[in-house]
Amino acid sequence: MKKIVLALTFVLVGSFMLAGCSKDEILNHYNNIVQSAGSIELTGKSSLQGEKEKGIDDYTGTYTADYANFSGTEYLFGGTSIKREAGKELSIDCTLEITEGTAKVFGISGSDEAVTLIEATGTYSDTITLPDGGNYIGIECENFTGNIELNIE
Repeated sequence: MKKIVLALTFVLVGSFMLAGCSKDEILNHYNNIVQSAGSIELTGKSSLQGEKEKGIDDYTGTYTADYANFSGTEYLFGGTSIKREAGKELSIDCTLEITEGTAKVFGISGSDEAVTLIEATGTYSDTITLPDGGNYIGIECENFTGNIELNIE
């Protein structure tokens, strides 16, 4: 997948250069291509266990779900923008209630290991600064029964 995106990027950047686009226009087009590719990683709305309302971009919004013996991983928010128009800071508020099984809300950046934000019944609230590269927020469940309320701005 990365090779296809890279090849398309070179073709498009070359086309823009031949068309007389400025450096900023080329970078904006490239950012749009990279962001579109990053959206592919997100779990599709029809495959989600809950309801997701998108915010101003793929990095923000709300997600609520009631799980019943669910095992799997859902990538809820994030992307691969080079320059996110809304900046690099995200405010995250999460309420997680575990009745059975396990669940953890995580953040992952680039090729780094996932960082657990919350994995027990309770609340999590923080403002994070996104590093460069791909950044995603998700939930990983094993026989999970419970619910989640997640708000990212």
